[in-house]
Amino acid sequence: MNKRKAGTVLGVLSLLPLLISILFFYNQRGPNADISMFITLYGILAIIGIIFTITSWVMSKRKIFLVIGLLGNSLLLAMTYLLLLAMGISEP
Repeated sequence: MNKRKAGTVLGVLSLLPLLISILFFYNQRGPNADISMFITLYGILAIIGIIFTITSWVMSKRKIFLVIGLLGNSLLLAMTYLLLLAMGISEP
């Protein structure tokens, strides 16, 4: 497998954490949802997605995966931060 093909595979894999987080959100929402589990899972998925995105860009030099992957995973990381902030505000 050459570097360009491996980079393309990693680029597609960088979008997978976004899909997993969306599916997990719609599956576990409601009043009984554990927010600390959401924060942990979203943070880990966002960091993994960013690592895959940067590795994909280094290997294949395709900017479309870089833009979409970084934008999506950065938004997921920002949502994680806002959840963490909301959890800190709500607890006395």
